[in-house]
Amino acid sequence: MNLGQHVRQLREQKGLLLREVAAHLEIDTAMISKIERGEKSCKREHIVRLADILDGSESELISIWLADKILEVVRGEKDAFNALEIVQKELGYGTK
Repeated sequence: MNLGQHVRQLREQKGLLLREVAAHLEIDTAMISKIERGEKSCKREHIVRLADILDGSESELISIWLADKILEVVRGEKDAFNALEIVQKELGYGTK
């Protein structure tokens, strides 16, 4: 699930309209609609506010947001998995 799908799911669970979420984020309704459809990315600062507005986990939303950004860069690359393994090592994951 990408960030837009997750945001839409949380928004619908809360019974909020697009325009209500857009007003809280101080963006126009078309922009939040494009975010939900995966046509636009949102800023990190919006993630924190979305978590608050939608009663979602900030950590989960930021993780999905980061995953979307990574996917955008590596999608279609034949060496994507190798690159991700290098990143894991650089971040210190998988090492003892």
